[in-house]
Amino acid sequence: MVGLSVNHFVLVLCIFLKLRDSGSIPQGSTTYEDMSFWLKSGQENLQRVLSIRKNENQAKNIIIFIGDGMGMSTITAGRIFKGQTRGNSGEEYKLEFEKFPSTGISKTYNVDKQVPDSAGTATAIFSGVKCRYRVIGFDGKAPYNRCDSSINQASKISTIADWAQETGKDTGFVTTTRITHATPAALYAHANNRDWECDTAIPKEYRSCTKDIGRQLVEDAPGIDFKVIMGGGAQNMGLPMQPIDPETCTRGDGLNLADVWLKNNPDGQLVTSTGELMTIDIGNTSKILGIFAPSHLPYSAVRDRSYDGTPSLANMTMQAIRMLRKNKNGFFLMVESGKIDLAHHHNYAKLALREVSELEDAVRVALKQVKLDDTLIIVTADHSHSFTMNGYPRRGNDILGFGNNPDTPEIKPYETLSYANGPGYFYHRINDSANVNETWRPVEKDPNREDPFHMHLASFYMKDETHGGEDVAVYAAGPYSHLFRGTFEQNYIAHVMAYAACMKNWPSHCDKAYNRYFYEFADSGGLAVSSWLNIVVLLFTLALIGP
Repeated sequence: MVGLSVNHFVLVLCIFLKLRDSGSIPQGSTTYEDMSFWLKSGQENLQRVLSIRKNENQAKNIIIFIGDGMGMSTITAGRIFKGQTRGNSGEEYKLEFEKFPSTGISKTYNVDKQVPDSAGTATAIFSGVKCRYRVIGFDGKAPYNRCDSSINQASKISTIADWAQETGKDTGFVTTTRITHATPAALYAHANNRDWECDTAIPKEYRSCTKDIGRQLVEDAPGIDFKVIMGGGAQNMGLPMQPIDPETCTRGDGLNLADVWLKNNPDGQLVTSTGELMTIDIGNTSKILGIFAPSHLPYSAVRDRSYDGTPSLANMTMQAIRMLRKNKNGFFLMVESGKIDLAHHHNYAKLALREVSELEDAVRVALKQVKLDDTLIIVTADHSHSFTMNGYPRRGNDILGFGNNPDTPEIKPYETLSYANGPGYFYHRINDSANVNETWRPVEKDPNREDPFHMHLASFYMKDETHGGEDVAVYAAGPYSHLFRGTFEQNYIAHVMAYAACMKNWPSHCDKAYNRYFYEFADSGGLAVSSWLNIVVLLFTLALIGP
C-alpha cells in the first residue's frame, strides 16, 4: 500500500474490525446486513443466554434506577437516539441496561386507577404494597387529600429503606427532581396528597394531623437516617435559592430544613454545586445532603456544566455509591431520572430522550463502582406516557424527524414521535385557518425543530400530557435477578429486593422461611375473606366426597 505506513494500516484495520464487530451501520447507509450476519447474531445471542447461570449469592447491595415515565416507546426511541448521537443507524444500539440478563414486565395500575401516577407506583415499588392514586406510603384504605389519623395509622406501611436500615445497611437516594417529589418521597414519607411537600400545601384543617413531606425527610425515620440525599427542592426545604418556582409550594413556617439537617448531622456535608459535590472528602464525611436547585434540576441539555453548576445524574450516582459502600454490611440506593417524565408532560420529546441517555450514563457509572457478584441492580419505570413512535421511516432516519416514507411524496411529512395529548396540540395547530384541509402547521417548515424545547405534535389538547397505562419493563442483573421474569404486579419488585438481600424479618434464601411473611394478614379483610372461602370450599368438597 503506497503512502500508508504499517502503523496507519494497523489503525485502519482496527477501526474496520471494530465497526464490523459492533453490529452497527452508519446513519444513512442503504447497505444492510446480509443473511450470514443475522444467522450469526442469532446464534451468538442464543449462546449468550444459554451461558447465563443463576446468581444466588446474597445481595449485599441494591441499586434501583427509576426512569420516571420511561415506557417502552421511550426506551426504544431513546435507544435509537443514543445510537444516532454516535453516528450510527441507531436501531441496533443497546442501552447499557438492555444488556442485563433478566427482564420482566411490571403492571403499573394503582388500586383505584387504570393509568397511575408516580406516588402510587413508587409506593408499590418500594413498599411491596399498592395504594391509591397520588397517595404516598399508605395502603388502599387511606383516602386521597384527606387526613384521618386513625385511618392513616392503620394504613401506614414501611419501605425498602426501613428494611435496609433495620438490617444494618446504609441508605440513600439521588434524583433530578425535588427531593420531596413523589418518587423519592415514597421511600420515606406518608402523605394523603403527594403535593404536601411544604407546610403551606397542607389544608389548614389537616396541619395538626400530619407533617409536610420536607419535615418528614429530616425529622422522621427512615429519612433522618439516610446517608445520601441529593436532588433539587431548596424552595420546599426552606433553603434560600433563586429563582422561585410558582408551580410548587414555599414554606410558611420559617424553617430552613437544610439547617435542621446540619444541626442533626454535624459531620455531614451540605453541597449545592457540582464542584462542592465532586471535591467532597468522602472518607471524612458521615452524610451528604445535596440540594442543587430551587425546584427540579435543569434538563441535562441546558444545565450549567461549570464548577458552580448542577451535577449530572452520573456525578450524583458516583458520589452516592462512594459514600454508601463504606458500610461493610452493604447499602440500598435509589437513583431517579425524574425529568424524563417532566419532559413528556410538556411534549418535549428530544429532552425526554436526552434524559434517558443520562440514565444510561448513571447505570454505566454504577457498574464500574460495584461488583455484580454481590450487587443487585434493577432498572425500571414507574409508569409510561401517551408517547408513540409511528409511521414508516427508513432505517437510520432521524428519530426526531419525520415518519412518512419518502417513497410516498403525496403524504405530507409528519413526526415519527408524537403524543396522544398535551400542549403540543396548540403549538402545531393552525388556529386562524379557514381551510378545513389546513389543520396543522407544516412540520418541515417549522424553524424551531432544533430547539431542545421543541414540542412534538399532540392530537388532543391538555395543559400537561398524561401518563400511559401500559406495562413497563424491568431489567435486572446481579444476585437473584433471575426472579424478574414474566409479567407481575409492580409491588413484586420490593419483595424480590427484600428476598435477595435477606432483609430483616422478611422471608429469604438465607433462612429458608418461605412460609413466613413480613406483614400480618389477620386484619386484612380481603385476604381473610379469601381464606374463609377456601375453607368453606374445602369442607363442602369433603362433604360431597363422603367417607
